[in-house]
Amino acid sequence: QVQLVGSGGGLVQPGGSLRLSCAASGSHFSIYGMDWYRQVPGEPREWVATIERSGTTNYAPSARGRFTISRDNAKNTVYLQMNSLKPKDTAVYYCHKTGSTDWGQGTQVTVSS
Repeated sequence: QVQLVGSGGGLVQPGGSLRLSCAASGSHFSIYGMDWYRQVPGEPREWVATIERSGTTNYAPSARGRFTISRDNAKNTVYLQMNSLKPKDTAVYYCHKTGSTDWGQGTQVTVSS
């Protein structure tokens, strides 16, 4: 099982930016895909983005063009750069190892003026 520790959330004004990080424990980080999800209370967890081990990325329509997922295999870390943030982006963001039950603890993002 991989331990995932997310960080980087906070309060930001509409139109602002944040970068989330997720550090993974253990070895072989480079051989698996990583995802970001988000969840608003009372709603299902929503997929945001995926980066495959090849570096190929995929985004939900709500994230495409504003968010960028990336990874640094030397640091066992995946990132989510979020630009042009909107109030509807407010949620707890979770990192996830693709195809597994391994989740980070979540980091709160609040977009508000």
